[in-house]
Amino acid sequence: MARGEGAEQYTAGLLSVKPINTEVKTAKPKEQRKGLSVWNKLSYAIGGAPYQITGSALGFFLQIYLLDVAQLDPFHASIILFVGRAWDAVTDPTVGFLVSRSRWTSIGRMMPWILFSTPFAVLTYFLIWYVPPFEQGKVIWYLIFYCLFQSMQTCFHVPYSALTMFISSNQKERDSATAYRMMVEVLGTVLGTAIPGQIVGGAANCRTEPDELNSRNGTVMNATGVSLEETKQAYLVASGVICIIYFACAAILFLGVKEQKECGRKNSPLTFRQGLWLVMSHGPYVKLVTAFLFTSLAFMLMEGNFALFITYALGHRKDFQNILLLIMLSGTLTIPWWQWFLTRFGKKTASYFGIAWAVPFMILSVTVGKNLILSYLIAVAAGVSVAAAFLLPWSMLPDVVDDFKVKNPDIHGHEAIFYSFYVFFIKFASGVSLGISTLSLKFAGYVTGACSQPEAVSLTLKVLVSPVPVGLIAVGLLILKTYPIDEERRESNQKLLQKILDSETDSESETSALGSSV
Repeated sequence: MARGEGAEQYTAGLLSVKPINTEVKTAKPKEQRKGLSVWNKLSYAIGGAPYQITGSALGFFLQIYLLDVAQLDPFHASIILFVGRAWDAVTDPTVGFLVSRSRWTSIGRMMPWILFSTPFAVLTYFLIWYVPPFEQGKVIWYLIFYCLFQSMQTCFHVPYSALTMFISSNQKERDSATAYRMMVEVLGTVLGTAIPGQIVGGAANCRTEPDELNSRNGTVMNATGVSLEETKQAYLVASGVICIIYFACAAILFLGVKEQKECGRKNSPLTFRQGLWLVMSHGPYVKLVTAFLFTSLAFMLMEGNFALFITYALGHRKDFQNILLLIMLSGTLTIPWWQWFLTRFGKKTASYFGIAWAVPFMILSVTVGKNLILSYLIAVAAGVSVAAAFLLPWSMLPDVVDDFKVKNPDIHGHEAIFYSFYVFFIKFASGVSLGISTLSLKFAGYVTGACSQPEAVSLTLKVLVSPVPVGLIAVGLLILKTYPIDEERRESNQKLLQKILDSETDSESETSALGSSV
């Protein structure tokens, strides 16, 4: 799925036992507000699609695009990928703090961020997939627009994630809207793989036979009549389609969702240092984040290098887009099964089983050779684990927040900090890993624009999609074993929180009654 990127506070609503409402209680209005309609919930859910679509497209195709289409040196490509991911990691908590200090406007507090960032996000995303007509400065071009897009995307997605708390004051309605959002976001990951994959896959530029010269314009063509320029054009068409979808989703979100003004007590803003100390001093959070840091990196390494692995190590150049799509479809269809599994056996057990499930298929992917049928079967089986690896962490983070609230009942309204810092650590580490993996291709002798690579490149890709991810998964699962929140402790925390919330409600009712009598 799309890397688990973004401060998605409630993304796992469909995959988890619905958490107790630990938000600040607000006074009940005199007149009951009209509940959310199906259109409201669907409009809210559609707003989450752009993040997943662009994230999947960049995750699977940006590396191979920079190397084989833009024809950048692997060292320069590694710099772009690392700096872009690292910059994206820094912008998440930064934008989160800025949004928390925003003032209320006529269209809300979150919606202005979403509206004003959309056109810039669309423009910068399109320019990422445009090959400029000059060689000098091409690296700067991609670095600037990649970082700008990540900034604009963050300005869209962080407020969108926080919008969950402002679409309704009713927890059940928020849970229902989150379930809608979960399904749309999963479909978004499929679209993000399918759109560029199917459009670009039909225009793969590879000289499988001696080049032919187009007699009309002298363009170098391959045996199928596809030139590098046509491949560039295919990437632009794919990005254009995604940009149109991005605009449409933002418009539907704005027209279908009415942001409600918060009427609860205000929370004092925290500085970046205070927020970091707050989350890093909570032991269960540190263990959970560290464990999923290693497992997420394993799957991100596979995501970033898998297209190159299929193309050059397995030799399935004409089928790589279909294999990627099959992985995502398999993950999408198994989400209901994972929901049943974690409710039946617990979240920790589900994480162990779901993540470990990928290990044998990672090993098989590099040992079966160039058998296309087996590659498709492995893709189906691996997709089951991909769904678990990217979605189960979001179902366990609310339990850590609940545990923190039980131990710190006087601290309110800072739940989002836990999510934003989790995303910060994951994104920064993924930037480092992807940059190093791309740099390793340079040392292996990767030749940009070539249809075949040296054996050392094939070996390096095999290492990057099998032994290294398997080792990272092993370390992550060992750390997860020390994670202290099991089902018994989780249920105990929920009961304690319910008592705290009931006592706060009673106190507010008494205060309101005294005020009215006076």
